Amino acid sequence: MAPDRGQHGSAVPEHSRNVSSEVSERPAESSASHTLAVRASEPQNFTFRGILLGLFIGIIIAFSNTYFGLQTGWVSGMAMPSALIGFAVFKTITRYITLALPFSPVENVLVQTVAGSAGTMPLGCGFVGVIPALEYLLKKDESESAINVSLPRLCVWAVGICLFGVVFAVPLRREVIIREKLKFPSGTATALIIGVLHGEKEDAALVQQQERHDEHDDAYQRGASIDTSNDIQEEQRADHQDRPSYDTERNPAAGGESDWRAKIRILSFAFAGSAAYTILTYFVPQVRNLPVFGLTLANDWLWTLNPSPAYVGQGVIMGPATTMHMLLGALVGWGILSPLAKTKGWASGPVSDWTTGSKGWIVWVSLAIMLADALVSLAWLVLRPTIYYGRLYGPSISKHIWQGRWRDLLDLAITSPKSKGYAAIATDNGMHDSDTSPQSNSTTLKAPPVAPSDDEPDADEPPEHLVSPRTLLIFLLASLALYFIAVPIAFPGIVPFPALLLALILSLFLSILGIRALGSTDLNPVSGLSKITQLIFAGIIPASTPNAIPINLLAGAVSEAAALQAGDLMQDLKTGHLLGAAPNAQFYGQLIGSVFGALVSACVYKLYVSVYPVPGKQFQVPTAFVWIFTARLVTGEGLPPMAGVFALGTGAIFAVLTVARMAAKGQWWCDGLPGGIAFAIGIYNTPSFTLARAIGGLLSWYWVRWRGRDETSVVVLASGLILGEGLFSIVNLLMASGDVPHL
Repeated sequence: MAPDRGQHGSAVPEHSRNVSSEVSERPAESSASHTLAVRASEPQNFTFRGILLGLFIGIIIAFSNTYFGLQTGWVSGMAMPSALIGFAVFKTITRYITLALPFSPVENVLVQTVAGSAGTMPLGCGFVGVIPALEYLLKKDESESAINVSLPRLCVWAVGICLFGVVFAVPLRREVIIREKLKFPSGTATALIIGVLHGEKEDAALVQQQERHDEHDDAYQRGASIDTSNDIQEEQRADHQDRPSYDTERNPAAGGESDWRAKIRILSFAFAGSAAYTILTYFVPQVRNLPVFGLTLANDWLWTLNPSPAYVGQGVIMGPATTMHMLLGALVGWGILSPLAKTKGWASGPVSDWTTGSKGWIVWVSLAIMLADALVSLAWLVLRPTIYYGRLYGPSISKHIWQGRWRDLLDLAITSPKSKGYAAIATDNGMHDSDTSPQSNSTTLKAPPVAPSDDEPDADEPPEHLVSPRTLLIFLLASLALYFIAVPIAFPGIVPFPALLLALILSLFLSILGIRALGSTDLNPVSGLSKITQLIFAGIIPASTPNAIPINLLAGAVSEAAALQAGDLMQDLKTGHLLGAAPNAQFYGQLIGSVFGALVSACVYKLYVSVYPVPGKQFQVPTAFVWIFTARLVTGEGLPPMAGVFALGTGAIFAVLTVARMAAKGQWWCDGLPGGIAFAIGIYNTPSFTLARAIGGLLSWYWVRWRGRDETSVVVLASGLILGEGLFSIVNLLMASGDVPHL
């Protein structure tokens, strides 16, 4: 094992250095278990310095996410930049101070876990959607009293809903990471990047161990057809369009000090350039909306370009397919539907008006598309394992029923197949284990065969480094008690206890769906999951109920919070497992980061809304409008003229397209089918943001696809652009609060 390049002249501990030699002498599972045990025992798994640095990085991400979330609804966990910044900080410190313990990969896992959990709290606590919808968008007759949440009550609300999703995720870890080995592409990519930074190429052994089984894993993850007479055909891997999926083959475990120095330079220059642009926009605000298509289109139809480096960076991270789908949505929404609604008199007010203008009219179309995409995607997520196991066992079960052999069926119900989370592996003769014995005319129902090494247990960290059942129970009870106490304090007299309980139960089941979706596709569909909750509550809470709209909004916020937190922790646990980090240390780090991030996000949100008008030119809060429109739709409020017809039509079209995209996954033409979420975002965001993201997507395509260069460098560049504007927006806020004049 190479020495830790984060230290001058210091190597990794002796026990870690011997891992690579022992790997060749042990069976695959045994060597992996040994590596995990060694790594999980390192004292760097949970350190005060790692927590402190993670919280510092998390503050930067929280500021950035609040700023961009209020503008467009976009939020990012920034796992890769967090790991890079953490490594750079400790690398710099070691030039002047000799550390008692070197900064190791498992400590870097802790840093990015804490940073990510703190940084995503603006979304997890509803500060970019539900809270502004409640405070600024409710009509007088939709609530018994005006809702204006003070900062202390916001803090109580945030802490009350930021923990139970983390606890929900822990029991699922063994199933989705250890047994099924779901990919979690971004978590895997982050693990590889951390391994590269620390120069420990041997750490990739755990990743390689997983990748050896991917052809079998893919059959289940993608709902592949199971051919019982031939080997499973390997599927071509496809990128998901709603969130970037980093191909591990583009990030080989190579590089050294010059490599990480180059990436830090890229990050620093991008950060500085974006920060300078942000300051410029305060003094010259016209820069934010350039009339690149002429003054008529700019003034009358809102077709401008916001040349923000941050939004270009967002486009780079989203990738070319997603940004092109957003651009297509903008062309349809703002180029066709908006003028049509205006000229036909369906939206007679100013185009920029959310209530009477075409800007609000087309949101109903985008909402229908998101609902259709979410319903179809989640239905497939539930049906996929049913179809898989039905094809695997269906013929044998039918034959046993026909022959009256009920005992075998009972045995099947008692014993689960030992498939270690993979699809059935073909036997030597190419047949799966539901075959016909030469001595019998009947089919014997047996578990799928396993690889020869599968008599070994799944490699996992030692039990003493896992979250114990007792600890889990304590935190579960504490987080639930906190939830039931905090929500009524923050919103007194609004949500009855039965509604609180139902929202919590729904959030548990939807969190499971979110985790499985994230592990399979790299997309955690928290927006769609929250809309599902709103739909369910609309069927349970009558529209005539006092505070029906606020109840609907808060119930959706609970599901969104739980699904986000559970998915983030599971993504980080995947990263930690591939590098051997202790899961219990990550669990505690996630809890600390979540509470800290919740409090910071509440303060940052109040800071922004106290200085800038919401909704306004700076913060249009489009996500808040989507939330409130959904609540009004499902609780029975009428739609604008003809909006229902177009919403139903586009929703039906995208339901079909979503099915087609799932069926075509892996085909070269799959990218040509627009993703529902990306298309809808292009509709409800103004074109100025979408155009900038499209530029970023094209830059990503040019760099990665056309030039064939390393994707990591361009992602680091994009992260610097995002963090620069997000952090220095605080400088603009301070100048605005001090009435510093514009030029």
